[in-house]
Amino acid sequence: MDSANLSRRSLLQAIAAVIASAATPIGWTEAAAAMEQAHAASLEGGDATISFLTTAEALDVEAVAAQIVPTDEFPGAREAGAVYFIDRALATFFSQLAGDYRAQLASFQASYRERYPAAASFASVKSEQQIEHLRSIDETPFFNTTRLLTLLGMFSLPAYGGNRGGIGWKLIGFEDRHVFHPPFGYYDRDYPGFSLDKAK
Repeated sequence: MDSANLSRRSLLQAIAAVIASAATPIGWTEAAAAMEQAHAASLEGGDATISFLTTAEALDVEAVAAQIVPTDEFPGAREAGAVYFIDRALATFFSQLAGDYRAQLASFQASYRERYPAAASFASVKSEQQIEHLRSIDETPFFNTTRLLTLLGMFSLPAYGGNRGGIGWKLIGFEDRHVFHPPFGYYDRDYPGFSLDKAK
């Protein structure tokens, strides 16, 4: 699917489908706890840093994320700092995934070295070679989890480490306002239930 041709609604539907189909062991209780921890983490402030992943791991994860949401005429996952969200998530509010994810990442790196022994790392090779390898592993738990975390890192609150400068929100036309007044957007502008007189 060509991301340049996705409408905003199609992009949101694709994100929802990925989240719904992700094979992550998180129930409603865990999700609520994760959001509470995420809120606490966001209050800590400061610049995003890498704390869970090693430098080599972070470079490879960032390279994968940058292929999931690539940079073209618009900023992508690299510019949005998705890797910082992924690192913070695995260290804190998604820590139940951390052990499995690190093992999956190690397996991903080993399979890449086996397939391309001359390459120093996944992150060090050209985009075309990265895409070729990702096509061969795009049904694996590692790729599915990285895709989910990348999308969350693109569109979550910037305080959680990703979505720098609201890059993800700008991509889908989301406006970060505390209060909205109807009509909210093109999709409901003509809805007969809304009256600007009633909204005043």
